[in-house]
Amino acid sequence: MNTPITYPLIKGTPEVVTYIKRADRSLEAIGYTEHGLAHVTRVAVVAGQLLEDLGYSERDAELARIAGFMHDIGNVVNRVDHAQSGAIMAFRILDKMGMSAEEVSMVISAIGHHDDHTAFPVNEVAAAVILADKSDVRRSRVRKKSEVAHDIHDRVNYAVTDNRTMLLSDEKKFVLDLTIDTLISPAIEYFEIFLQRMTLCRSAAAALGLHFELRINGAVLS
Repeated sequence: MNTPITYPLIKGTPEVVTYIKRADRSLEAIGYTEHGLAHVTRVAVVAGQLLEDLGYSERDAELARIAGFMHDIGNVVNRVDHAQSGAIMAFRILDKMGMSAEEVSMVISAIGHHDDHTAFPVNEVAAAVILADKSDVRRSRVRKKSEVAHDIHDRVNYAVTDNRTMLLSDEKKFVLDLTIDTLISPAIEYFEIFLQRMTLCRSAAAALGLHFELRINGAVLS
């Protein structure tokens, strides 16, 4: 019987870390916010914890962590269709490491279904990764603080001074609670660029039997 492939093992695999770092450098070159180790680690942790808290198996939670950590490696090829490129890359890596076909399928499905334009919560791992990925809006993802006024994506991320995700089990809610400095960016700009992502979060939450709730500066907006 093969030894299970774990999240710590994937985090410590040099080729995976190299792809993540090089992908982030490519996105920096074309002006995107941070998509490096900080982002993918946060996605991995939030996705895994969510499935754990919902009572899914520890193995399902571990697959969510693995998928979350690897979800953006396709950006090393190109931003366009990076979810599909990343799924193919992850297949090669995980198959070579000896992960079972069933588990590889779960991971690459989640990676292949996380991009805004093609995402769908096809299974619980994909749903958890979508929620974790689309909820990662924060000031520290902005690279060029001096250019915030000129780019709406940087401005919206920079305006977020606090970001919390919460599972309210009794109410069956997944909550994204943001504090936004409206002197930097009005709340309407958040919806201007992230409405599709919030719709995806609603679908992903529903796939896990939850309601998605967005809070901005204490106001419930969903």
